Amino acid sequence: MEKLFMKGNEAIAEAAVRAGCRFFAGYPITPQNEIPEYLSRRLPEVGGAFVQAESEISAINMVYGSAATGTLAMTSSSGPGISLKSEGISSLAGAQLPAVIVNVMRDGPGTGAIQAAQADYLQATRASGHGGFRMIVFAPASVQEAVDLTVKAFECAARDSNPSLVLLDGCIGAMMEPVILPPLKKTERLRYAGAGAKCLNPSGKDVMVVTSTLVRPDFQEVLNKQAAEMYDRWGREDVMAEEYQMEDAEYVVAAYGTSARTAKTAIRELRNEGVRVGLIRPITLYPFPSGAFARLDPHKVKFIMNTEMSIPAQMIDDVRLAVSNRIRVETCCCSGGIMMTNEDVSEALKNLLSQCKEGVE
Repeated sequence: MEKLFMKGNEAIAEAAVRAGCRFFAGYPITPQNEIPEYLSRRLPEVGGAFVQAESEISAINMVYGSAATGTLAMTSSSGPGISLKSEGISSLAGAQLPAVIVNVMRDGPGTGAIQAAQADYLQATRASGHGGFRMIVFAPASVQEAVDLTVKAFECAARDSNPSLVLLDGCIGAMMEPVILPPLKKTERLRYAGAGAKCLNPSGKDVMVVTSTLVRPDFQEVLNKQAAEMYDRWGREDVMAEEYQMEDAEYVVAAYGTSARTAKTAIRELRNEGVRVGLIRPITLYPFPSGAFARLDPHKVKFIMNTEMSIPAQMIDDVRLAVSNRIRVETCCCSGGIMMTNEDVSEALKNLLSQCKEGVE
């Protein structure tokens, strides 16, 4: 392993290569352009292929074709581009083909602002495409974690024959930090059974990738049941979260990505002032770490402050579901490319503390 000083987007690109990615297709959009730019140089060096497609729709369908041949493939974009790719992402899941999608978020809706934001939480966890399919969604909070989670996204995609998503804001994509990179993985062409092949051909021999559900009346329901079992397994085995200063916490901040980095600074400052505050940081946004919140003692924790660079808040729905209305949940939010600061988090939390002392519900 080697340690380098790298920009987030470029570190993700290099991590993808080292994880075995040998095909990339994409289309330029801020704030993720360093990913395709880097891969345009790097992939040919390892025998891979880079394509700048004429559109996001073309790009995701090229990824689909590459995945069907047994090649690990990736695409990247930002919110509007991910929307255009959504049918292709759904088709990847429907055909049980692996791929990694990276979304470096900007603000929205519409074309929105190009600055860093966390505006695509609902898109990533609820509506990356039609048909009710799911993806494991990883949310790094540092450049090192962006490297590690990109590698893990490829591992999960290959393991599950399903697309995986890495979700980060433009701040992490643009910042530079020291990272330790994994060794270059030896690549082999993967053999995929394809959607429903085990149902159609239990022997698993000489099967083709099946992309239509019209071959048997009950085929789609069989595939949906297989997918549901896989999603349940994710919830048991793949949930990731960080709990910071939670041992004696009376107040909890819920945040991910850059917002969580900011919250940690505020928590350290507030701890120095005697405020018992902690952080729960989801690392997998789907499956959501509901258990970390469900375990909170409502007699001990006075409130949760959901902190996001999104107005209105989006992750707050999952936090509220996890605590089942047993604990008060409030927000500290910003948007439009305005960065969350530790002063913002501290001030919002102190305001809530004052309300608690005054008995304001």
